[in-house]
Amino acid sequence: MARFKAKQPSSGAAEKKKPRMSNAERSAYFSRREAAKVLRSVLQGDAHRRAVASIKSLVYSPSIKNKKATFALVCQTLKHLPIIKDVLEGANILNSRWKRQVELVYIITYDILFGQEISFVGEAEKFLLQRKASLQSALARLLVRKKMKRIEDLLDHYQTPDVSKPRYVRVNTLKLDVDSALIELRKQYMVEKDDLVPDLLKLPPKCDLHDHPLVMNGSVFMQGKASSMVAAALDPEPGWEVLDACAAPGNKTVHLAALMRGKGKVIACELNKERIKRLADTVRLSGACNIEVFHSDFLSLDPKDPPYSKVRAILLDPSCSGSGTVAERLDHLLPSHAAGLSANVDETERLTKLASFQKKALTHALCFPQAERIVYSTCSIHQIENEDVVKSILPLAASHGFRLATPFPQWHRRGLPVLEGFEHLLRTDPVEDKEGFFIALFIKEEGSVIHPSLSPDSSHLSRVERTKRKNLSKKEARIIMPTLFGGMFKMFLYSKPCFRVNLK
Repeated sequence: MARFKAKQPSSGAAEKKKPRMSNAERSAYFSRREAAKVLRSVLQGDAHRRAVASIKSLVYSPSIKNKKATFALVCQTLKHLPIIKDVLEGANILNSRWKRQVELVYIITYDILFGQEISFVGEAEKFLLQRKASLQSALARLLVRKKMKRIEDLLDHYQTPDVSKPRYVRVNTLKLDVDSALIELRKQYMVEKDDLVPDLLKLPPKCDLHDHPLVMNGSVFMQGKASSMVAAALDPEPGWEVLDACAAPGNKTVHLAALMRGKGKVIACELNKERIKRLADTVRLSGACNIEVFHSDFLSLDPKDPPYSKVRAILLDPSCSGSGTVAERLDHLLPSHAAGLSANVDETERLTKLASFQKKALTHALCFPQAERIVYSTCSIHQIENEDVVKSILPLAASHGFRLATPFPQWHRRGLPVLEGFEHLLRTDPVEDKEGFFIALFIKEEGSVIHPSLSPDSSHLSRVERTKRKNLSKKEARIIMPTLFGGMFKMFLYSKPCFRVNLK
């Protein structure tokens, strides 16, 4: 085996070599830069009113190493950001170089003024630390200007109250059964089963499970209740081919695979190159082997092409305003939320563009020839993205043989009364339910020959109940069908055993 001898540095180079960092210094150094990267993405998206991944999603992506420290730094810096900006402006210390790295400056300024001074290794750190007196003086002047005596009062003046909600986790039944998950989680937390969504568990608010072994190995997924209702509303059967039209980050995708018990096929479609990496990571973590990931635009798919012509169920969760998940996304920390920009002209224009895309996507979903069930969902509270989209599509849906059905009939919160059939639509409330989602379920009825799960009196039934209706034995068929329709109909029955005739 070849061996290579490292070149020895000259004495002069050795003198100029930077001292090695300790573990604490290294951790603080890289955490600040990882936090600055996340902060840049969040602030740029917020400034342009462009949807980006949530703060949690960005921090807990595989590329971030020190997740806890990074998450804390980003959240605390955002909470203090109005103060930090005022202080930096008052101190007037930034030159053009550091203005180009302003997010890192925000992070370090937070640490200097409000955080723990554990380590300030790095050029940016040293630059700001040398000007600590100027920063503190600017902060004191800000207190005087705001007529406040304490920094705590200033923080209260700027901050938005935290919104707390229960922590929900969905058991990935491809890897673990619910009872085993309960036993394991109850070793540390109070846990109970959700009364509506199968395989969903409820824990107290602010339980930090990000490093829990069951989360790390994909046995459970941290997923909100309303988000978990989406795939459950579609309720695909094992063996079906199902299309997740806008799949990233993939929680709903792998939920579909679990509901299908790993049988059949889930086609996961995602256009965004960066988000598809997250989707692939989620699929890999879930252990699902019946998911095919496609890097493509859902609107460009030809429903008659062989890969999609047998799709029987479609989950359409397109890009939306995210207005129903501002607490979960921590959007209340963003500058636009603090400035009250959500109701301005730019936001109205943005919602109109989103609704236009959502209508195109739902129109396209209705064109898949073998589709029997379609779920349209958003995490938005706005009528323009929800009821208005469904209302505009209803005539076309009817022409394709679809009608609205009622997901989770026991759920009490329904759609806004602005269209016929609003009682079939499902809403969750961002205040009462801690997140605002919208779900519409379309089912197909082609003439008088329909799938038993799609009959008018069974659209709300669970997969188990629909299967019971569908499993008419051949013995019963021999007795009933020849009497009613003769031998010709019996041949038809056996050639298409999962369909029946609606006699009504």
